[in-house]
Amino acid sequence: MPTPRKVAMLAEVKDRIARASVAVSADYRGLTVAQITELRRALRPTGAEVKVVKNTLAAMAAKEAGRAEMAEIVKGPTAMVFGFDDPIGPVKAFTEHLRSKRLNIEVHGGWLEGRVLSRAEVESLATMPPKEQLIADVVSKLQSPLYQFSGLLQSTIRNFAGLIDARAKQLESA
Repeated sequence: MPTPRKVAMLAEVKDRIARASVAVSADYRGLTVAQITELRRALRPTGAEVKVVKNTLAAMAAKEAGRAEMAEIVKGPTAMVFGFDDPIGPVKAFTEHLRSKRLNIEVHGGWLEGRVLSRAEVESLATMPPKEQLIADVVSKLQSPLYQFSGLLQSTIRNFAGLIDARAKQLESA
């Protein structure tokens, strides 16, 4: 019979898994409480949360949340980073914090919108530009041909108007 404390922990982890757009699993061994607290503070501006979870609890919560594939990234002592809005921001902040503080933490893997990611894929995700910049790049690439076409039409009209004006001056002088 599960204790009320474990039922509450399961519900909390299940809620985070259900709401998450991205999750990263890492081994937290060797970190002090102060370092984990500092990591939590570093991730807070991105809307991410860090939770130390038991593997069996995380696997059960993932199955109940309908995201059973997330249980694949839980191995050994696990700290999970959950991102809820932007999928790139929390991963980038997490890897930057690990790099800047020189924390030797092994990343087990990640989960992004239904797909399990390897450690290398998590690191490449961290190097991607933010979502807003990607959207701006696509929009600018779509606008560029339109601006070129508009300039081409304007120059054609300008050249035609110059040609008419030159012909009118030619007829006046003759």
